[in-house]
Amino acid sequence: MNTVVLADDHEVVRRGVRSILEAQGGFSIVAEVADGLAAVQAVERFKPSLLFLDLSLPRLHGLEALRLVRTDSPHTKVIVLSMHNDEPYVIEALRAGAMAYILKGSESSEIARAVAEVVAGRRYLSAPLSERAIIALTTRKPEESDPLNALTPREREVLLLAAEGVSTTEMAEKMFISPRTAETHRANLMQKLGLQSQTDLVRFAIRRGLIQP
Repeated sequence: MNTVVLADDHEVVRRGVRSILEAQGGFSIVAEVADGLAAVQAVERFKPSLLFLDLSLPRLHGLEALRLVRTDSPHTKVIVLSMHNDEPYVIEALRAGAMAYILKGSESSEIARAVAEVVAGRRYLSAPLSERAIIALTTRKPEESDPLNALTPREREVLLLAAEGVSTTEMAEKMFISPRTAETHRANLMQKLGLQSQTDLVRFAIRRGLIQP
């Protein structure tokens, strides 16, 4: 049985994907979430076989959620279901570890086909998307100088929560760690990013598109 987490801020989309998977059989929906941070936490908790992920999610952009998920749960295969058909979005999603990129509005048969391909360990792109995205994927390298690359998955999660104004105590509860550990992660990320204050942290998160202003 393949376990699945559905991450989309529109209930009608989650309901549609659920119907397709239930019709196929062999899938169990273990969680439905409506924002990026909740998607990361659900994957951390359930370690599902599949994650259906929208890119335009509140609290945490889908691409950043995808990077965190692939680090924390490398065996989880991610299927992006997005309205964005721009090649840069496709390339970034594939580079970040997505196995499939499907456009919203696709026929249910195409979504079912994408799921079958991903379960079999193969990539899948919606028909309108350029195959050049996969070629470009192999030629572009990530920015090694990006300070975000120096953060651990836990530090990234703390960064997002701290930018949202979550207190250390609440952060510890959400992440199932001690307040002292949460504060240590916060201090480490502040040092790595060269930030001095909470205001600096929030500005950094907004500038990088990690949270909504």
